[in-house]
Amino acid sequence: MLHDNIKVLENGHLAFGGSDVVELAEKYGTPLYVTDEAKIRSNFREYKAAVEKYFGKESLPLYASKALCCKEIYRIAKDEGVGTDVVSGGELYTALSVGFPSEKIYFHGNNKTEADINYALDNNIGGFVVDNFDELVYLNAQAGGRNKVQPILLRLSPGIDPHTHRAVVTGSVDSKFGVAIETGQALEFVKTALECKNLQLEGIHCHIGSQIFDKFPFTDAARIMLDFAVEVKNKLDFTFKKINLGGGIGVRYTEKHPVVTVDEILREIKNELDIMVSERGLESPIFLFEMGRFCVANAGMTLYTVGAFKQITGYKNYVCIDGGMPDNPRYALYESEYTVYNGSKANLPRNITASVAGRCCESGDLIGEDMQVQEFSRGDILAVAVTGAYNYSMASHYNRIPKPAMVSVNNGVDKLIIKRETYEDILKNEI
Repeated sequence: MLHDNIKVLENGHLAFGGSDVVELAEKYGTPLYVTDEAKIRSNFREYKAAVEKYFGKESLPLYASKALCCKEIYRIAKDEGVGTDVVSGGELYTALSVGFPSEKIYFHGNNKTEADINYALDNNIGGFVVDNFDELVYLNAQAGGRNKVQPILLRLSPGIDPHTHRAVVTGSVDSKFGVAIETGQALEFVKTALECKNLQLEGIHCHIGSQIFDKFPFTDAARIMLDFAVEVKNKLDFTFKKINLGGGIGVRYTEKHPVVTVDEILREIKNELDIMVSERGLESPIFLFEMGRFCVANAGMTLYTVGAFKQITGYKNYVCIDGGMPDNPRYALYESEYTVYNGSKANLPRNITASVAGRCCESGDLIGEDMQVQEFSRGDILAVAVTGAYNYSMASHYNRIPKPAMVSVNNGVDKLIIKRETYEDILKNEI
């Protein structure tokens, strides 16, 4: 199986996190998000251990909560002692609602609203990752009005293409995120930040993209960031205390994706960074990382009920399900690949080629095309693996379809953590 929390039971059903997926579907209905708490905790612990091992305890591992934001994930992150980054007032509100420590929260975003900034300042978050000059000026003024000095990092664009899908590349020069180093604007950005009396510049930040399976994009970005740190030291007599290299370590969605570990990647990055820091005569900064997908993707599975197996003679086959792009828009957005199983007949061979079609009135409403699947019949439970990241967090009400429930499983014990929406829920804010 794709990951060690997916197994086939003696009755032929699929098990996820120790729970029979058919029984989960019968108990809670479909579509259904399922998260494996034990796997999430294991991922957090693996991530935290690797960061501490190679970068020391000062390097707080951060969870990029845009991957999956809900009260339960913040409870787990709090238990496991990691920090988090948020990208909206809503994510911040959710974290604070369960007592997540505000000093371990960083606020990201290319266009934080005035309400976002003031809400975060009032709740004494640990740091802002400032994206642009306008935000810098406004944040300084608002911090000054509160007689406080706010720690910040500056988001920079290092001009790196990590060779993933263009829609998930965020570190190139032509990006809506950050200030470009290549154009010379980043140096002015630092100079302006140092002139802000109510901001404490701690370091710089970049994030180059997602689904990266080797060290080279990270080390290439680090080389550019360290060269910039040398320039700042020489021209402005200022040394960065922290450098945040973002996240983006790849996750195995299909059998063709390589198996990598965060320990392996961070060890290789650390070895390269030690050489680069030494060559530049710098004091080693605190390196930060912010993994999102790595922490939750393989801890998620989505269950659907099959309505029909449709054959177009001489062309292709479709497995039609009771969910689709409203609960998982990633194929429509990025043509993201997935592995699917027949949860009701998981012991059958995957020897049929078919596309998995959602229920929406939209030709692009697909989970995947020309996939190797098992035989399906009406009423079978179709399971899509590795949906813990960017599924629930990107869900919509397209076609007025309520959002699914979410269930947490832990070594065979299940509990509801997010209720299924009703039609009344969809209308609750309408007048």
